[in-house]
Amino acid sequence: MQGHQLEVVEADGNYVAPFTVDDIDIYSGETYSVLLRTHNPSPPRKYWISVGVRGRKPNTPQALTVLHYAGASESERLPFPPRETPRWDDYNRSKNFSKKIFAAKGYPPPPEKSNAQLFLLNTQNLMEGYTKWAINTLSLSVPATPYIGSIRYGVKPEYLKFPGPEIIENYDIDNPPVNPNTTVSSGIYNLAMGMVVDVILQNANVLKSNVSEVHPWHLHGHDFWILGYGEGKFRPGVDDKRYNLTNAPLRNTVALYPYGWTALRFVTDNPGTRSLR
Repeated sequence: MQGHQLEVVEADGNYVAPFTVDDIDIYSGETYSVLLRTHNPSPPRKYWISVGVRGRKPNTPQALTVLHYAGASESERLPFPPRETPRWDDYNRSKNFSKKIFAAKGYPPPPEKSNAQLFLLNTQNLMEGYTKWAINTLSLSVPATPYIGSIRYGVKPEYLKFPGPEIIENYDIDNPPVNPNTTVSSGIYNLAMGMVVDVILQNANVLKSNVSEVHPWHLHGHDFWILGYGEGKFRPGVDDKRYNLTNAPLRNTVALYPYGWTALRFVTDNPGTRSLR
């Protein structure tokens, strides 16, 4: 926003320690509240507001609108060209923004320890000639009976085993997969009520060499604490000792950056639909 800054005060329905930025990244599923402080330009004038694509190379020009101060001339020509948005692949800028987000004072810290760790390896694969995204080598296939319906009618779904850290340790995240093929699954993870679960999201190279993309992850029906971000492979026993357990922000959506990992912690306290039998 030309000539102005934004003060971020809330993210995904939770207050954060306020911080000021020149621009803001918003990924799919994220929400923010920001404060815009106007001033008294003399004479009154208009300013460009620019919106651009992040994370993937855009095929369209950036969107533009105008901040119009009362009293500004209708015929005034705005300075041209408008301010360009950051490069779509300036990932360091995006990471720096994410790492500025901390919980506001008074928010509860995450539990000190978890009961279980869930490792989720994010890859791009092929299936019958089509490009598919896969998690731990499996691509989702929605079952004929919806998950909620299966609870209602007593249809037992397939339960997946919790993968250990070896799912990440044994995978080359810096190169396209040696075996690009994937299979489908409709399996789910079964969690008991009241568990504290760590989820380690690990990004990897896609089918094309030297490409790894940003992925926003959302946990429906829950908030989670973002414990930290890191480059390369997650290292159990090393990276988890550096978690932010003091003022980790509560969110429901988080970005997973190229060739890196994101760790989050949540409590299984919202079971959703219960059997009506």
